[in-house]
Amino acid sequence: MANSSADPSPTNCPADSSTTNAAGSPAGTFATGVSARDSSLASDAGAAQGGASSGGGSSVEGEAAAVAAAAERLFGDRLPAARRYVELLVEHGVERGLIGPREVDRLWTRHVLNSAVVGELIPAGCRVVDVGSGAGLPGIPLQLARPDLRLTLLEPMARRVAWLDEVVAELQLSTTVVRGRAEEPGVRRGLRDLDVVTARAVAPLAKLAGWGLPLLRPGGRLLALKGASAAEEMARDAAAVAAVGGSRQELASCGEGLVTEPTTVIVVERGKAAQGRDTRRNSRKDR
Repeated sequence: MANSSADPSPTNCPADSSTTNAAGSPAGTFATGVSARDSSLASDAGAAQGGASSGGGSSVEGEAAAVAAAAERLFGDRLPAARRYVELLVEHGVERGLIGPREVDRLWTRHVLNSAVVGELIPAGCRVVDVGSGAGLPGIPLQLARPDLRLTLLEPMARRVAWLDEVVAELQLSTTVVRGRAEEPGVRRGLRDLDVVTARAVAPLAKLAGWGLPLLRPGGRLLALKGASAAEEMARDAAAVAAVGGSRQELASCGEGLVTEPTTVIVVERGKAAQGRDTRRNSRKDR
């Protein structure tokens, strides 16, 4: 099991003529018009860039400039849509149970940018499903950064599915929203032979592999966004992952040199046979 920041991305995804990471948005377009700390950093970005160049910028202004630069590089001409997504989360995320109150002030740095950078692991034109998409993380930032991807958001809870449908419609995305769980037979019949499965804060790796690997084609990749203990989790669950068809596991670090805290991803490749777990999760009734 390699610990690598190299690109362990799936190969042979269908080619697509769409632009992957567009660039060149005007520097002044990062303002969101909302009061969250990340958004304030964003709205001050233009002034920060000027202040930093003259030597008078504060640390907050410098952070604003860094956030703005990263967002422009990742989202390009879709930056206005990314800003609108953040606005929607600020306005409705806590009320609708999508994010915790503490997350409002760090949506750009901790959630949106750190989700979008995972696109560097995915070749153009891939079929991707985001399992347990919830508030749309990482799926919506990933789709905004990578419009070439054929992306499905998979979510079991009705109220979250309603939110995802609303966001996809407002942002005019090509993304598909499906209500269901990855382990359900009906979902597996409709979503199969995929190139990539993504998941963020869904389940421990062993369970996630049992749910996600059966959705992949042989050689497809599960991208599990994890935290600081990713290496320990990968080692702990290695045998269980292999038992359900994981042929290779490695760590990848996404967004180095672009975001303050790079995103750690456990990459699991599906072997020739993946034996998924059909047992449903014990959880409260979906509503």
